[in-house]
Amino acid sequence: MTNTPSKIPQVALGRNGPLVGIQGLGCMGISEFYGRSDQVQARATLELALELGVSHFDTADMYGIGANEEFLAPFLRANRDTVHIATKYGYRRSAATPDDWSVTNDPGHIRRAAEASLKRLGVEVIDLYYMHRRDPSVPLAESIGTMADLVTEGKVRALGLCEVSAAELAEAHAIHPIAALQSEWSVFSRDIEAEVSGKAAELGIAIVPFAPLGRGLLTGQLALADDDARRNFPRFAEANLSANMRAVETVIGLARARGVTPAQIALAWLYDRARICDVSVIPIPGTRKPARLRENLEATAVVLTTAERAALEPLAGFVQGARV
Repeated sequence: MTNTPSKIPQVALGRNGPLVGIQGLGCMGISEFYGRSDQVQARATLELALELGVSHFDTADMYGIGANEEFLAPFLRANRDTVHIATKYGYRRSAATPDDWSVTNDPGHIRRAAEASLKRLGVEVIDLYYMHRRDPSVPLAESIGTMADLVTEGKVRALGLCEVSAAELAEAHAIHPIAALQSEWSVFSRDIEAEVSGKAAELGIAIVPFAPLGRGLLTGQLALADDDARRNFPRFAEANLSANMRAVETVIGLARARGVTPAQIALAWLYDRARICDVSVIPIPGTRKPARLRENLEATAVVLTTAERAALEPLAGFVQGARV
């Protein structure tokens, strides 16, 4: 095992952006999707993360249908000068329509969503505001223009996009600077490398990889609660899971030989790959447990060997099932 650094290194969030810890914390699972949470333990995880140099905390208005933002509010109020908060708009999902997964980028919705997030978070300004998913029926000029207006009005500091193409990223950036792109990127999910990571590097946009541990697959310790949403994801379906776990065995073997954990190998690969792609990354592995947080942060000190990199290189091609 490696040792948890006293403080993780920092990286700029976008060209000329603020410095944040090189690893963030994805907060979604605290409120929904991955089974029940111990709220006391989750709060302890937030505090420990900040102590160890994590400053970028990620949420969204639809996580727990607002509950995740509300959970973070006391933590934000107590640490506003040091916490960098990112949230998102886009899904129509609400308490009245919890199963509505449709997306809108309508300017009116953006404004209403931003005001609601500000209220739930208990802050005067959102540090990074993402378009959670792209609604192609709304021109980018309209949606990005509205987001830019929020910056001008002092309600948002910087803008981000999620899961867009290289062309969409460039088009949006030409309307207003985009600080960060959030997309899935891991040993098992490398679609972003075809075009998007190169465009982000060219434009000086940081990449915030979500699901950097393959939604738990790459930890090698998969245990799903009965109400875990992953049971409905293609990569976790019975027809695909056994093949995917065989791919995980390679990661487990490398970790065992190195004296680290599979999660640390997977996160170290992402930092390594980002250096090769010449782009800044702030992965946001999610956890509700202090021990898992320490484990993930220790990956910032792991440097892959040439042999380890070669062993991991083909794994994405073996993965079965679409990512979500």
